[in-house]
Amino acid sequence: MRMSRHFGHTLREFPTEADTPSHALLLRGGFVDQLMAGVYSFLPLGNRVRLKIERIVREEMDRAGGQEVRLPALQPIELWEQSGRKAGMGDVLFQLRDRKERGLALGPTHEEVVTRLFKDHAQSYRDMPVTLYQIQTKFRDEARPRGGLVRVREFTMKDAYSFDLDDDGLDESYRAMFQAYRRIFARCGVPTLPVEADSGAIGGKGSQEFIFLTEHGEDTIVFCDACDYAANTEKAEFVRPPAVEGDPLAIEEVETPGITAIGDLTTFLGVEARQTAKAVFFMATPGQGAPFPIFAVVRGDLEANEVKLAAALGGAEMRAMTDAEVEAHGLVAGYASPIGAPEGVRVVADLSIPRSPNLVAGANREGWHLRNVNYERDWSAATVADIATAQAGHECARCGGALGLGRGIEMGHVFRLQQVYTAAMDVTVQGADGEAVRPTMGCYGLGVERVMSAAVESHHDEAGIAWPASIAPYDVIMVGIGLDRDEEARQDADALYEELQAAGLEVLFDDRDERPGVKFNDADLIGVPVRLTVSSRNHKAGVVEVKVRKGNAEAETVARAEVIAHVQAHRERLLSALNVDDVERLARNRPAERTDA
Repeated sequence: MRMSRHFGHTLREFPTEADTPSHALLLRGGFVDQLMAGVYSFLPLGNRVRLKIERIVREEMDRAGGQEVRLPALQPIELWEQSGRKAGMGDVLFQLRDRKERGLALGPTHEEVVTRLFKDHAQSYRDMPVTLYQIQTKFRDEARPRGGLVRVREFTMKDAYSFDLDDDGLDESYRAMFQAYRRIFARCGVPTLPVEADSGAIGGKGSQEFIFLTEHGEDTIVFCDACDYAANTEKAEFVRPPAVEGDPLAIEEVETPGITAIGDLTTFLGVEARQTAKAVFFMATPGQGAPFPIFAVVRGDLEANEVKLAAALGGAEMRAMTDAEVEAHGLVAGYASPIGAPEGVRVVADLSIPRSPNLVAGANREGWHLRNVNYERDWSAATVADIATAQAGHECARCGGALGLGRGIEMGHVFRLQQVYTAAMDVTVQGADGEAVRPTMGCYGLGVERVMSAAVESHHDEAGIAWPASIAPYDVIMVGIGLDRDEEARQDADALYEELQAAGLEVLFDDRDERPGVKFNDADLIGVPVRLTVSSRNHKAGVVEVKVRKGNAEAETVARAEVIAHVQAHRERLLSALNVDDVERLARNRPAERTDA
């Protein structure tokens, strides 16, 4: 492609709407254009990168035994009602009606549709195992799109779904997809770490996220400094700091006028935060059913984790109670007590509570607290579970090491769904013994545009992007200098352009009537892996200047006859560095960017 005919142009100024380096560079480099919040057009450069990522994804999905399908983006809302996910998705789900007033949804994901497809076409154990995948546009009505291509309202996802006869088969399918994801991210040059994660609205038992670590991430990741344990805060296990031990003492009321916060309470009473019980109120809405009130109790030195709480309640949708709801359910904000909780309010306690004697808790009377509240003797919860958030410095539950926190972006997510959807949609096949068997499922999502953004975040400098060779929009950018004044040099440059393409290389030829500085700056900004400079002077000397974009490599002078072999050697070297071991080593080193905040 000659840049004189190329659609799109670079930007000199930093886009004011950009909130991450990748967002700014993709806009400045002419890769994407924002139509509205969370919706982007892909210009020719950006589309070439997107298609190369998709090609790698397809190759690895096929290698892992997947079969590609194409599922409808427009879905009957009845499928979402049947699975029970319509309420759980909330406002994120785009809904509309057709001319016959039939309810429809724009698919944010395709578990329901693919389960329906499997049910229509699979009859017996002979049709399994099978993994179906697609690369398709998804729609989510995100309240706050951010990070350029990271959190958007319209995006491209690779979603795959495995169907097996039993959990042993599911484990095998899951492992195959897990390894495929490792290869995909490595080949795209994106260093990721697999971390334990909550399954969220997708459902199922057990999932892992592939996280790209960056200070611009929207997720908080928990790491152990002594072992390889890593998890999202929504899933992270940890050892609670020890309680203040002691034999149970008699309850006593203590007046605490105007004292509603844990920090003020500990100062007023001269106790530690771990000697208090903190009350947090939520409304929980199950997949099918009416909202109900939750009184969550955690020790005062910990924070309640809404996602863990939702998981403890079977995946209910959670939101904080309003002040009016707190009052309506007979709770006294700042002074609520788990002792004698109002009827109809479900009490859920963190694991720390039964192990901590003589806590200070509310008296459910304004201006008063209770000393020496003990679990089981004085009150009990409907559920005791891990509902607290791991914090920096907490002890690792696996090895006893110290936990730290970092920021990251989810690149992909793999789930063991088991029978969540096959049960909801009444899917069975005939087993080898002739009896009906309910298949078990896995699902595996990967965000194509997120991979693009992470590649830029990982591979850029002050001058611009330095694309990994595997997904760069072109293999070579050829910069012509002063060719309009030397016809022989121009003809030779045209010939080299054709020869490079004939050798299988993708070439962007900057033949514009621009100053050399503009062309070199644009070459660095766009980030093609290898730059060739052709000029009248170089032509007379029988050479071409070759420079690798990544790193601080100096330009080389290469004989004209050896240029193609030289470029191909550079390309092979750059591609060979995109292997699982080397790229994952980068990911393991990135936790040095952790924060204790």
